[in-house]
Amino acid sequence: MGVCDVCGNKYDKSFQVMMKGEMHTFDSFECAIHALAPTCDHCGCRIVGHGVEAQGGIFCCAHCAEHMGISSLQDRTTESVQ
Repeated sequence: MGVCDVCGNKYDKSFQVMMKGEMHTFDSFECAIHALAPTCDHCGCRIVGHGVEAQGGIFCCAHCAEHMGISSLQDRTTESVQ
């Protein structure tokens, strides 16, 4: 039975994640996200998806990057997808 690194819960369905050479144990995806997901350099929210990166920063969206002076990123393209 694993013990969650974040909340300390002992849980028979815990899981482990290897990140940057270190093993982490969690009882839920919520705890894993809280511990491992990067945060947006502008708004501070956890980046659960891909996010966007520019000039050494990581952002949850192009809008947040723009607030930090990075105007080269787009959340959507102008091309239509069929």
